[in-house]
Amino acid sequence: MWRLRIAAEAGDKNHLFTTNSYAGRQIWEFDAKAGSPEELAEVNKVRQKFSSNPPRFKSSADLLWRMQFLREKSFEQKIPRVIIDDEQKITYEDAKMALKRGILYFAALQADDGHWPAENSGPLFFEAPFVISLYITGHLDKIFSQEHRKELMRYMYNHQNDDGGWGLHVEGHSVWFCTVINYICLRIFGIEPDQENVCARARKWILDHGGATYTPLIGKIWLSVLGVYDWSGCKPIPPEFWMLPSSSPVNGGTLWIYFRDIFMAVSYLYGKKFVTKTTPLIAQLREELYPQRYSKIDWSQARQQCAKEDLYYPQSFVQNLFWRGVHMLSENVLNQWPFNKLIRQRALRKTMELIHYHNEVTRYITGGCVQNPFHMLACWIEDPESDYFKKHLTRVADYIWIGEDGLKIQSFGSQLWDTALSLQVMLGAADVIDDESIKATLVKGYKFLENSQITQNPPGDHMKMFRHITKGGWTFSDQDQGWPVSDCTAESLEPFEIIGEKMDVKRLYDAVNFLLNLQSKNGGISAWEPALGKTWLEWLSPVEFMENTIVEHEYVECTGSVIIALARFKQQFPAHRTEEVERFIVKGVKYIENLQMVDGSWYGNWGVCFMYGSFFAIRGLVAAGKTYSNCKAIRRAVQFFLNTQNVEGGWGESFLSCPNKKYIPLEGNKSNVVNTGQALMGLIMGGQMERNPLPVHRAAKVLINLQMDNGDFPQEEMRGVFKMNVVQHYPTYRNIFTLWALTYYTQALRP
Repeated sequence: MWRLRIAAEAGDKNHLFTTNSYAGRQIWEFDAKAGSPEELAEVNKVRQKFSSNPPRFKSSADLLWRMQFLREKSFEQKIPRVIIDDEQKITYEDAKMALKRGILYFAALQADDGHWPAENSGPLFFEAPFVISLYITGHLDKIFSQEHRKELMRYMYNHQNDDGGWGLHVEGHSVWFCTVINYICLRIFGIEPDQENVCARARKWILDHGGATYTPLIGKIWLSVLGVYDWSGCKPIPPEFWMLPSSSPVNGGTLWIYFRDIFMAVSYLYGKKFVTKTTPLIAQLREELYPQRYSKIDWSQARQQCAKEDLYYPQSFVQNLFWRGVHMLSENVLNQWPFNKLIRQRALRKTMELIHYHNEVTRYITGGCVQNPFHMLACWIEDPESDYFKKHLTRVADYIWIGEDGLKIQSFGSQLWDTALSLQVMLGAADVIDDESIKATLVKGYKFLENSQITQNPPGDHMKMFRHITKGGWTFSDQDQGWPVSDCTAESLEPFEIIGEKMDVKRLYDAVNFLLNLQSKNGGISAWEPALGKTWLEWLSPVEFMENTIVEHEYVECTGSVIIALARFKQQFPAHRTEEVERFIVKGVKYIENLQMVDGSWYGNWGVCFMYGSFFAIRGLVAAGKTYSNCKAIRRAVQFFLNTQNVEGGWGESFLSCPNKKYIPLEGNKSNVVNTGQALMGLIMGGQMERNPLPVHRAAKVLINLQMDNGDFPQEEMRGVFKMNVVQHYPTYRNIFTLWALTYYTQALRP
């Protein structure tokens, strides 16, 4: 039976290290002897329920760890459900009871180290690269046991589309990228394609659509290192790029941190033109993936090919001309004698120096699951017996998550983000519910935040190594990962004096310093690092299935969160950098107001979509002192929410809003509990209760009536997104935004 371990020192202890006793680390382990017959039957029941009947919602409810925690804590919901018949007759006690039963359930899900576990998955290009990398390095059997393989195949079977392909994410239409690499993954696991099974259907999809040459660049790179595609069919990512001086308008420091981290390792693989040794399986794949003979493929033509199913960010004539020029320079000059000795080898050494540095400062978690297997493979190519590679192997477990739909790979976890928002919910609940368990939950949660703050900058000359300041920030996942984020820092920067021990004021000052460093001239806040890159570089992006991937950008959600944090900080510490903080808030407010859409909404970059963005925008404006009466932007936002409310009182937005950049409701105007919670809070913050409370009451009725017997809420459509086109799964959102909304609503009804 699978069990989730928290803050676990699991793996090769000689090659595993931490900065804070592994706080927030989540490791799944299989114990064949664990579990009573009743527990095993319960697990099998939820698995079969997900697999046997195609669910309306394709994302899992993340039930396995929840079942484990509730059993371990002997949780029993003793407060009866609240059912509302007439929204105009909801009482304060009704709202308070619904809130309390949800809060008690949610508090029971807190881990012993203070964080809320959860998966952060959804994209279907996360899993196969780990399998391919471990297959090439010869460590697949060591890392993925038979139980791992069983669950990973369960996941792929569950999320294969009816046409035989796999989507970019579990709710998406079939695309080349995921279909090709997941087919390869299953073939590595020994599934044959010559029968009417998952592999046969996938191969038919690939061949019917023209073969694997239409895979996007990232997929082509994995095919190239595996030896089932030729490097000459890839757009060039030369390692010489990392030798450009900081004075250059384009250099490693101006790139978006994710793009930098991915293409750092990719450029090493490209510069080496690494191809693994040919095995019988690889020889078979060369024949299985293409409608024509492998030896007859025109790789120069394939270099520019990308299937329409995958192509979200159009590839222009100018862009193709640019990459053709880079290819000629890289292959006809830099890869030829004497330049391959004078420049290429030096560039490869420089690239590997950067890789080692970035791996060390992230404790080999790296920036995420897309880049991690690239980094791991690069270290193995340099030296298969090195400690660098062995340290990577110990961190593979950090990416693995087990749900009722199988084994999936996480982005790298959302522990700190989920916990920071969950504590906001608990703080709101504590204002109306006097319960010692809530106070204990808050103390434990804030201890986790205190233990997770980054307390120093990267070592050495970090700017030379393309890393900015990190001291004072909080990451998206855990402290070991080492990449602080603006909104994670802002939401964590709460008044620690309210509960438990006071936090060292110097550490609060460090957090403020980190946030002030991230504001751009336009007033917006970037996510990880200052937005220093030239936006015109996006025109040259080689990434076909996402947008805005080359340089850092500003985001309305991050801006809203940071305004809230600094406004609260200013109230407590009015003498600290007063003018800078005030100027920051004024500029941030103007940025938010300038980004408002014609319909009164804001585009959300990290959630679906206009509901998510509008919620964070209004929070920021209200924290800065804006109200319905003195702010046109808030009045327009309130009207947006009223215009999009469904007949029954809820809200539901399709993820298609994200790639299409216009508001699109869910099919059939269905409601989603997360969007409903966000809109309800937006209306209350916009003063709707004072003008006409009926729309708010109707929304509250939807949330209260959808609450389940145990206090949970139903898992519906995925509500996270990444770079406009990649939808992500945040299952804890169904608890966070619903209960957060009920705290607002209960406070509004309080006599």
